[in-house]
Amino acid sequence: MPERSSRVLPIYVAAACFVLLAPIVIVCVISFGGDGYLKFPPDSFSLKWFAAFFGDSRWRQSLISSALIALIACVISTVIGFLAAYALVRAEMRAKKFILSLMLMPIIVPTVITAIAMYFLTAKFGLVGNMLWIGFCHAIIALPIVLLILLSALQGVDPNLERAALGLGASRLRVFFKVVIPIAWPGVVSAALFAYLASFDELIISLFLAGARAQTLPVRIWNSLHLDIEPTIAAAATFLIALTGAILIADGAVRWLRGRSVGSTQP
Repeated sequence: MPERSSRVLPIYVAAACFVLLAPIVIVCVISFGGDGYLKFPPDSFSLKWFAAFFGDSRWRQSLISSALIALIACVISTVIGFLAAYALVRAEMRAKKFILSLMLMPIIVPTVITAIAMYFLTAKFGLVGNMLWIGFCHAIIALPIVLLILLSALQGVDPNLERAALGLGASRLRVFFKVVIPIAWPGVVSAALFAYLASFDELIISLFLAGARAQTLPVRIWNSLHLDIEPTIAAAATFLIALTGAILIADGAVRWLRGRSVGSTQP
């Protein structure tokens, strides 16, 4: 029986990977089609839809809006998440589990409910379309991801190193910047990358908050699917897929470099 399951498992994994990757591959192939409409497989191949994507001011503006909002969300969520994770790892407090559960709520509560609540608050203060505010709202969604990554990273920081630095006369702030952050920097970079990606790909909250002034790329794709299905959408989707892949590769490179640096310091 175990021998049979060992034979079936690779087949099952291969089939699951095929089902998951096939739509992505199809979208990428369509984006390079030379036809004037969505067709798979395309009769010819061309880069004209990518030229249309980057050459259209409306698509460019949505791309810039997404990049700026994601940067704001990345900075806010990484800073708050790092401080919160450090406090949860080092501090002794009775309500630690409650605080952790509260900070993880955005990934537990359905996003549409969070988006509706954010919309009523945003509309009340007239902040619809404000990119700084949208970035802050995206940071709330990205915060649990940052927190989980940094909790794992900071647990690997030996508290004895901090005690030794304090014993040598360093202030708590100096220990934080000279000991804790340099050791935990791979986790910080990973958290920042995934926070940026979570904000860049966010659709539901952006649909409620973006309005016409700060239309993000996912919102632009969503509206185009409803109004006019054109191959430019496939090019935009391929760009998002490429961005996701680039961030995953960057995260892997950071971890690999960290592993090499740790390995080189060991006797």
